[in-house]
Amino acid sequence: MVVASSLTMGVMSTNVVKEDLFSPYQLGKFKLTHRIVLAPMTRCRAINEMPNEALEKYYTQRSTPGGFLITEGTLISQAAAGFAHCPGIYTDEQVEAWKKIVDSVHAKGAIIFCQLWHVGRVSNQGFDGVEIHGAHGYLIDQFLKEAINDRTDEYGGSLQNRIKFLMQVVQAVVEALGDEKVAVRISPAIDHFDAIDSNPLALGLAVVDGLNKLQSNLGSKLAYLHVTQPRFTARGVVDKPAKEAQADAQLLRKLKDAFEGSFVSSGGYTKELGMDAIAQGEADLVAFGRLFISNPDLVHRLKVNAPLNKYDRTTFYTHDPVLGYTDYPFLGEEILH
Repeated sequence: MVVASSLTMGVMSTNVVKEDLFSPYQLGKFKLTHRIVLAPMTRCRAINEMPNEALEKYYTQRSTPGGFLITEGTLISQAAAGFAHCPGIYTDEQVEAWKKIVDSVHAKGAIIFCQLWHVGRVSNQGFDGVEIHGAHGYLIDQFLKEAINDRTDEYGGSLQNRIKFLMQVVQAVVEALGDEKVAVRISPAIDHFDAIDSNPLALGLAVVDGLNKLQSNLGSKLAYLHVTQPRFTARGVVDKPAKEAQADAQLLRKLKDAFEGSFVSSGGYTKELGMDAIAQGEADLVAFGRLFISNPDLVHRLKVNAPLNKYDRTTFYTHDPVLGYTDYPFLGEEILH
């Protein structure tokens, strides 16, 4: 927050400039020019798990100078696949293909992190950093959530036991890449694949405490913590009564206040909700998903309050390299579909 004071007619007045989506932000060593992030979203366009020209165009279209992008979930091994045609990063050929994409994003002046689904053999990635996917009912979340963790060993039962696997994964990736290149995503209040916890705040705070201790031992910070907004559920984004929405916002604020580092939030944000999240201290950065799918120039459109293209859900997960992927128009262009 920047405070500017001026003396007018003998009366001291203070003008407070509030932070918003278009305020710059220092994310570790990266200087971001705005706080609008491309959220990680499965798009199923990497035929046979190979990053290709379609992915290069998609990510480059959504790159802005000083902007921040997170890739779709990227497979660390062939056995990690849960959906068809998701990109991998476990062969030399895949790594080389990703390097072309990263170079194209960098040419636009943007920063890009790769979201890792499973942590196994980590190739020499050509990215600015990685986000460990510990959310939405996938492998790591299966350890975190009490409803689906029925283990009786050291990885089950208590909160400290349930967060142990995530902490070990983070430690291993940090040792391989360095802490400033490693981020973590969690979704303590999300019910994907029956991944439910009776006390999401306690779970979230336990993870935060574990990450804070890890950072303290390292003597430096992780890149960021990414938390999914509770309004994003297995049924999609739901409008909640004001009281529930307020409780969700309080959950995010408590997690953000507790985490000693940069905090990213995603899940059904509009421009107005994103502006409020920054202003109210719910997040440092806000990630947009569906709106970024249909608006490659989302940052510009939000800044000038331009109309947004409507997204087509039927093309979210098709394998077409163009339709519903790279054919959404920029502002002022003729609609192509």
